[in-house]
Amino acid sequence: MSRYDSRSADPASYRDRRGDSGFGYKKENDSSYKSSSSAKREYDGGAPSPPRKSDLDGLTPFEKNFYVESPSVAAMSEGEVEEYRRRREITVEGKDVPKPVKSFRDVGFPDYVMQEVVKAGFTEPTPIQAQGWPMALKGRDLIGIAETGSGKTLAYLLPAIVHVNAQPFLDGPIVLVLAPTRELAVQIQQEATKFGASSKIKNTCIYGGVPKGPQVRDLQKGVEIVIATPGRLIDMLDSHHTNLRRVTYLVLDEADRMLDMGFEPQIRKIVDQVVIGSPDLKANHAIHQHVEIVSENQKYNKLVKLLEDIMDGSRILIFMDTKKGCDQITRQLRMDGWPALSIHGDKSQAERDWVLSEFKAGKSPIMTATDVAARGLDVKDVKYVINYDFPGSLEDYVHRIGRTGRAGAKGTAYTFFTVANARFAKDLINILEEAGQKVSPELVAMGRGAPPPPGGWGKEVSEDGIGGKAIGDFACELHEPKKHIKSFAVALHVLILRFAA
Repeated sequence: MSRYDSRSADPASYRDRRGDSGFGYKKENDSSYKSSSSAKREYDGGAPSPPRKSDLDGLTPFEKNFYVESPSVAAMSEGEVEEYRRRREITVEGKDVPKPVKSFRDVGFPDYVMQEVVKAGFTEPTPIQAQGWPMALKGRDLIGIAETGSGKTLAYLLPAIVHVNAQPFLDGPIVLVLAPTRELAVQIQQEATKFGASSKIKNTCIYGGVPKGPQVRDLQKGVEIVIATPGRLIDMLDSHHTNLRRVTYLVLDEADRMLDMGFEPQIRKIVDQVVIGSPDLKANHAIHQHVEIVSENQKYNKLVKLLEDIMDGSRILIFMDTKKGCDQITRQLRMDGWPALSIHGDKSQAERDWVLSEFKAGKSPIMTATDVAARGLDVKDVKYVINYDFPGSLEDYVHRIGRTGRAGAKGTAYTFFTVANARFAKDLINILEEAGQKVSPELVAMGRGAPPPPGGWGKEVSEDGIGGKAIGDFACELHEPKKHIKSFAVALHVLILRFAA
């Protein structure tokens, strides 16, 4: 019986299959069995991790260390290891880096994986495979740099198959591979299908430019490997067609290219969900965050007043919730003499490209956009971000304002916050405080669930009870800005394997 078929009948059988293949499986009632967190401490050499938050306490421990060094590899002296790495042009950095393997036999892949390797006609591991496989099978975090055609896809796919075979049925994918383009994603899927066939591992490829229906059906039926481009995957997550709660093996293929294409916010959003489930969001400390509580009908006048104060020819990005809102506000701004253009999903690709080129060139320094249209948007020197409409999640808030303050520069973000957004007040306060911002008393009161003042949030009542003005003219100011450190490595054809700890 196959691994896939055996899960529902005998949860232990698929583990026994891997155990018979030389990966040293230890039964769960064996005292030597280690959960993922203890394995990380042993192999990464780190101190015990702090206690997990309560929202992760119920997650099932998983195995990620399946590597047993073969006698021939163990017998290699340090001199022999260095000579092999020199001859294969392998350069390594890090601590406790395992020795490279010289043959497929040294890796100890299970028979069902080796059958596919033999079918493919491979004779020996490529350099990225020779050094990458022991690290990936140990469950180590890995950044691998290799040229095209070097076998890097199998460098992460074969350990992924072993990883999947060790996990029980889960309520979502186990392996997630992110790729920058549809073409690369399809190529990866072809390899995953070929090498996962013997153990009946299901996969699907999620990318834009095609109908979502077939992709949604694949996800609903259940798959263990998802290969995706960032934008379409976030669409699927936002639509609740899948989740990343049980992803324990994450690959960013050609991560440098994704960063060059402007996918950093999407990558951060996805990785946050994989690594810690419900993350403690943190904003870039180089961004001045200003939040003003207003009423809905005050927004446009507030926007015009703000533009009058800050307009100096710098690029200004204004976020709206809807396409209709983008068009309406852009039309009104242009009627009032402001150089504004809009970008959203209903515009043709040619029009979107033209709007973006005008914005980048500074010919139209004001651009309104929806979240979907702004995905993958990489424009340098955006000085101001304005949240005309507050987004539907705190993650999107952090990603929106992250369009400014990039590459070590300072930036400023303004946000209009209404009573309809009150449910986000408490978490927004946490983000502001973590970034060293001052929080207005009105926002604090809203976060506590206090009743609105006379006249409602966003207004002050004058002594005669008529009219009034908006409270708190952007009352949140930056306090002790801290240095922002860019956290993504950029290199030629970077492969990042991230095992959730």
